[in-house]
Amino acid sequence: MTALPTRKQEAWRYTDLRPLSAISFAAPPAVSAMPELPDLPFPRFVFLNGTLNTSLSSDFASAKPFVPVPASGTQPMALINAEHAKDGINLDIAAGRNAGELLLVSQASGAMPFAFHPRHTIRLGQGARLTLIEIDKGDAVYWQNAVFDIKLAQGAVFQHFRLQQESLEAFNTTFIHAEIAEDASYEHFTLTLGASLSRTEIEADLLGRNALAHLNAAQLLGGAQHGDFTTIIRHKAPDCPSRQTVKSVLAGMAHGVFQGKIEVDRIAQKTDGYQMSQALLLSPEAEMDIKPELQIFADDVKCSHGATIGALDEEQVFYLRSRGIPEAEARQLLIRAFLEEALEPVTHDASKNLFEEALESWWSKQ
Repeated sequence: MTALPTRKQEAWRYTDLRPLSAISFAAPPAVSAMPELPDLPFPRFVFLNGTLNTSLSSDFASAKPFVPVPASGTQPMALINAEHAKDGINLDIAAGRNAGELLLVSQASGAMPFAFHPRHTIRLGQGARLTLIEIDKGDAVYWQNAVFDIKLAQGAVFQHFRLQQESLEAFNTTFIHAEIAEDASYEHFTLTLGASLSRTEIEADLLGRNALAHLNAAQLLGGAQHGDFTTIIRHKAPDCPSRQTVKSVLAGMAHGVFQGKIEVDRIAQKTDGYQMSQALLLSPEAEMDIKPELQIFADDVKCSHGATIGALDEEQVFYLRSRGIPEAEARQLLIRAFLEEALEPVTHDASKNLFEEALESWWSKQ
């Protein structure tokens, strides 16, 4: 079995998996109670403890049977997934088809610690379109280690919106690899609220002229939660834009991580890459690690990155108090404004509404 990565590996320097390795995970149990599903009018795939539940799922014309994938590459979590994957979606959207919206729901529950490793394969033909809304929830000690293998043909458009709202005792590691052809686009947004320890890792390869990748996220963590959003965007063709915006709100002793790397090949002239991370620390014990990287071998490019970490601006608090707003309410207004800005990259209305409801629920518990 492939070993879990350690902090001795540079890519895992800020995320310690020893709490994960200390638990013995069994096979997923059967689910006795049916979950409460989101009230969204879209076809859906519903996975209970990692297994597709056909009675709760829709017939989707582009779906094919799950096919195990042999282990390959060097990404450790993907190798572990390949060794254990037993189910997942397998979509092949035909050229020119607009497949609309699709829900991917994962619900986990059980008395003893268990693990499951979904393997999702998504192919979009030339000019095809799909919006995938992913919702991960649970109420137990478990480990979900998911992999997405995405290939977008010329001119395809794929929107991928993820709500990670796992059990606060759970572990969530998700690895996404996207290959993006000429004129195709991959728009991604993850909202991380749950899990004791979570890591979303995305590798996006821009393979043709005018390929586009937007990899955005927001992390809202409290207690002793750990959230990691790590990306690599490889510009392998000219005239390709990429955007990354990550906002984190950390309370209690929460620890947030953003590692963003932009690689620009020699052939990738006219690259336009942008990366920004902003973190708001609500307590002196909260911690944020940011590691931006630019690796550029072309000479006609426009790449930039920025990062800010700080507490609430006391001058803004003072300004609101001078207008008669009590201090506690003034701080709440500023935090809410920061949270609303975090959703600006979400361009899909139903997904944005889902995220806003999740934010409101998180805020009410603080």
